[in-house]
Amino acid sequence: MSFEKACPIWHREDYTENDFAEFCDTVTYSGGSAKFCVSVAGDYTLFINGKYVESNQYGDFSHYKVYDEIDITPHLKKGENTISVLAWYFGKSGMRYCTPCPMLIFEVKIDGETVLYSSEKTPSRRSKAYERGFDRKISAQFGYSFSYDATKEDGWLSGERADFGMSAKINEEYIFTKRPTKKLVLDKTVKGEIIKTDSSYIIDLGREIVGLPTFSIVGEKPTKINVAYGELLENGHVKRIIDGRDFSFDYVAKSGKNEFTSYMLRFAARYIEITSDAPINIDFAGIIPQSYPVGEKKFSLENQLDQRIYDICVNTLKLCMMEHYVDCPWREQCLYAFDSRNQMLSGYAVFENCNFDYARANLLLMSKDRREDGLLSICFPSGEDLTIPSFSLYFILAVQEYMEKSGDNTLGEEVFDKIESILSVFKNQMENGLATRFEGFGYWNFYDWSHLGYIRRGKGIKEPDFLLNVIFVIGLNAYNKICEKLGRENKYSGLSERIKERLNEDYFDRESGTYFIQEKTELPTELANALAVVSGVAEGDVADGICEKLSKDQLETCSLSMKVFKYDALIKVNKDKYKDVILDEIRNTYKVMLDAGTGTVWETIEGGAAFENAGSLCHGWSSVPVHYYHLFLE
Repeated sequence: MSFEKACPIWHREDYTENDFAEFCDTVTYSGGSAKFCVSVAGDYTLFINGKYVESNQYGDFSHYKVYDEIDITPHLKKGENTISVLAWYFGKSGMRYCTPCPMLIFEVKIDGETVLYSSEKTPSRRSKAYERGFDRKISAQFGYSFSYDATKEDGWLSGERADFGMSAKINEEYIFTKRPTKKLVLDKTVKGEIIKTDSSYIIDLGREIVGLPTFSIVGEKPTKINVAYGELLENGHVKRIIDGRDFSFDYVAKSGKNEFTSYMLRFAARYIEITSDAPINIDFAGIIPQSYPVGEKKFSLENQLDQRIYDICVNTLKLCMMEHYVDCPWREQCLYAFDSRNQMLSGYAVFENCNFDYARANLLLMSKDRREDGLLSICFPSGEDLTIPSFSLYFILAVQEYMEKSGDNTLGEEVFDKIESILSVFKNQMENGLATRFEGFGYWNFYDWSHLGYIRRGKGIKEPDFLLNVIFVIGLNAYNKICEKLGRENKYSGLSERIKERLNEDYFDRESGTYFIQEKTELPTELANALAVVSGVAEGDVADGICEKLSKDQLETCSLSMKVFKYDALIKVNKDKYKDVILDEIRNTYKVMLDAGTGTVWETIEGGAAFENAGSLCHGWSSVPVHYYHLFLE
């Protein structure tokens, strides 16, 4: 049990979006084991006696509130100790956080006895150095950036309490659960090579790194600085502003030496660019690498190209593991149901103990989503009124795969009601035997980034298509296996078979031997036809014919993330026959990234040029080749 005496607080009753609060108290220590438990709505940084100790809240919901338990014994001295917490309240909920109101709750226990806890008596104030309500967002998915003014710093971290007052109690009820994943580990600071240009400094880190931005600079007078970051340079500069996104934060330097680390805003970058309104000198600038502690299986490949591809996939997987899986650490840092399914599949292959605990925690977090229509939100946790309906079905597949590979049925029991809730939404969406696309701005009928693979948000017409229904069948198949594992009644028994019959009647073109998405005039796609085979909609000679076409690239190609279904279709029909086809395609595709000098795998094969120059060069969903290397070459 935690927080038996503590209550949730904030610096006062008024608050705004992108707000920072500071809390400072003292504890007397004479020895023993000391623990600091903390949870916030947003993010936090803990300092003891003015020195950094820990940071980063686990993404959660108000109804599923996660706390950290931190061993602070090594950081305490005999006598009085200053406990300082900086809290960052995002305000308006976004695609990677859900923060309806601000709050911080904490307690200090020594040998199990609570000696300090948050209350209305906790000294607090609004931050002096962080700008309140700073309205810059890095991206719609990522959320807020910040502006920090070092000229307004004082000694609060060391116990000075100018302008501190009593806190306000937050009258919300929370049920707390201990953090289900490990804390991230900080490594030695990577200091980049500093290149002076006519207007700025470019810092080259040598490779893409995920972690905490840090620098030491000297200025003769106070000056405004902008710190931008990115994966690529364009015309000799970091691509800071891309179609409304702004990959930067602001810093006002004081006269003399400035040392700064952002312990809450996490970067993913190869390059940093620093510009200033007045001359400055840079001692160093870089990133403190931050990674999830995970062991890697020993695995070597005879083919050098295979080994290089394997290595950049594993590197990408690691860079995309934070408090939970993230899609791309540079641009979004969001947990998606489909993206993470690919990451789990890859992680089972490459990490020691298959990383089951981490995968389980991610799936459980998804299940805590409470979207009103019963589907899963686009990301987790999310306050955005947006869903990708097909991704809710991939969640069921990911749960089934986790249960199969881990042997752990307890997760299935915990999320079973959520799974049935999702399936009921699709069943209620059926007309004339097939599920129809979802209408409204809150629905994005997305399937793939390739041609004919997606329909823009809010553009859905309430009519059936092949892709939605074949993925529905995959979800039903996974649900059936889960029911069998758990000894549960299958409420949707026979439904998948009826949908299969309709799909063969309405969407199969006998002349070409392929399935179309909606109109026969469309080019047949790899994705639709691979899903037909994987789901069992296509069987026998039809499946054989489709796989022949898949193996010879005779269908409209799918993007990197969806190749998993193409390869699974080929394996299902004839693993030995198509082994070299799969491996050769992986080699040819991923060699493009190696030749470009990347140490990570891309979001799509177009690289940084994709999505109007916003394509990510580090994206977890493209790491699936490691799964097939282990499948074929282990």
